[in-house]
Order: sequence, then structure tokens, then C-alpha cells
Amino acid sequence: MREYNGKTYAENQPHTMEELLEITTILRSPEGCSWDRAQTHESLKKCLEEETGEVLQAVERKDDENLCEELGDLLLQILLHCEIAGERGAFCFQDVIQGLADKLIRRHPHVFGDVKRPESPEEALALWKDVKRQEKERKAGAQEA
Repeated sequence: MREYNGKTYAENQPHTMEELLEITTILRSPEGCSWDRAQTHESLKKCLEEETGEVLQAVERKDDENLCEELGDLLLQILLHCEIAGERGAFCFQDVIQGLADKLIRRHPHVFGDVKRPESPEEALALWKDVKRQEKERKAGAQEA
């Protein structure tokens, strides 16, 4: 077993999200895997489509074991895209987490704010869409200014 930064990574041991991010960085490093290093956002498009399709198939089959595996494969695609973007200083996984958390809080004002709670899933979806529409209008206005 090789050590990376004083740490050994072994299969069938408990792992954290932090370790998964470290593993992804190692795979893209000069000591890592030539295939992983060669990937770009563009070259990963087909893999992303395939993994998404496999997730959908597992859902259709109601196959939880396979769904768990395929969600991991889909997560790897996300991590690789974040690592590639991070290498050029565009964004990192933490930026994705921050953006998603902010969006979920913003688009659920009935949960995290003081807006009246919708009485049905349809009303909740309408509220989500209204908040999303307002976001797009603000972005368009900011771009025009």
C-alpha cells in the first residue's frame, strides 16, 4: 500500500467525504491515474450521461443496492468536474455545496423563512418556481446594468 500525504487509503474501511475528495485529487495528480488526469469537462460528458442513465434505470427497477452504487458513480462525475474546475481556479466542491445550500434555503422560504407554508406539494412547487423566476429576473437585471 502506498501512502499519500502520510495516509494510507484502503478498501472496505470507513471513509468520509473529506477522504473521497482527497482520493479524487490523488487520482488527478501526477502520482495518480493517467485516465483520470486526461479527463476534461468535455470528455466526461458521455460518462455523465451514462451514469445518469444508470441511476434512472436503478430507480425504475427499484433496485436499492444498484441505486446506491450508481449514485456513487454519479457523485464521482461531480467530484471530477469540481476537481478539474478547481485546478484552474474556477470553483471547487465546497463552492458547489455552498451554492446548493443557499439555493435550497432561498427556494424554501416556507421552511427557512417567514412565508406561509403551502398546503399541498403543488403549491410548494409553485412557490419554488416563483422564487426561481424572481432569481432569473434579478440576474437578467444585473446583467443589463
